[in-house]
Amino acid sequence: MSLALLVVSAALALPGLAQAAEFIGIVHPQRDLRLSVHVAGVVEQVLVQVGQRVAAGQVILRQEARLQTGERERRRIVLADTSELRSVEQRGQMIAGLVRDAEALYARAGTVSRDEVVKLRLELEAASGRAEQLREAEKRERAELDLAEREVALRELRAPIAGVVTAVERQAGEWAAPGEALVRLVDETVCELRVNVSPAAARKLSTGAVVPVRLDDSALPGAVNGRVTYVAPVVDAASALVEVRVQIANAERRIRPGVKARIRVEDGS
Repeated sequence: MSLALLVVSAALALPGLAQAAEFIGIVHPQRDLRLSVHVAGVVEQVLVQVGQRVAAGQVILRQEARLQTGERERRRIVLADTSELRSVEQRGQMIAGLVRDAEALYARAGTVSRDEVVKLRLELEAASGRAEQLREAEKRERAELDLAEREVALRELRAPIAGVVTAVERQAGEWAAPGEALVRLVDETVCELRVNVSPAAARKLSTGAVVPVRLDDSALPGAVNGRVTYVAPVVDAASALVEVRVQIANAERRIRPGVKARIRVEDGS
C-alpha cells in the first residue's frame, strides 16, 4: 500500500444508522512513463525540453546513426536500379515475337529449321528465368531496405502517448543505453486517486461505481466525480487496509497530480 490513510470523520451519530468515513489518498497521473532507447548509442539530438507538450508519435530524441543511414541510402539505390530487369523483359518480349514467327514459318513452309525454333525457345526460357530471378532479387532488396529503415528508426525515441515532458536525463553527446530512463512523459488528462480504505468501506465499493472526490486544492473547492476502477481483492497485512483506485477525468487539466484528495464511504454494517 502506498499511503497510510486517515479516517478523519465519523458521520451520523443516530443509533442504527451506518456511519461514514473519509479516506485520504494521492492523485496520480494515470499514465506516467519513463522512456528508454531501444539500442545503446550516443545521443545526437534532444528535440524536446522540460514542460513541452508532445503528440503521440513525435520524435523526442535521436541517437547517432550515420552508419545505419548510409546503409539505408545504399539499399534505396540498389532497389531503384531496375535497368537490368527492364532490359531482360524487353529482350524476352522480342524473343517471344521471334518464336511466334519462327513457329509459323516452320509450320507453314518449313523455311525455318526445327533446330532454330528450339534454339529460340531456349533463349526465351532463359530470358524468362533471368527476369524471374531479378524480380525475386527485387523482393529481397525491398526487404533489406525495410530492415535498414528499421535500424534507423530504432535510433529514434518517439512519444508513445501525448503528454508533457517532465524530465530529460540525457543531452547531446552523452551515452544512452536500453533500460535507462531518459525521458519522463506524463499524460495528466486522466488522473487516478489511489487511496487505502478499511475492509468495511471496501465492501461498499465496486468497480464502475461513481464516487464524489474532494481535492485538497483551494482552486477546486467542490467535489468532482470519479469512477472506481480497482478494489484490491486482499487486505494489506501491514496496514489492515484495502487499496482502491478511482479514475478522474481531467481533460481541462485543472487537477494537478500529486495533490491530496479524499472520498467518503460508509464504514459501518
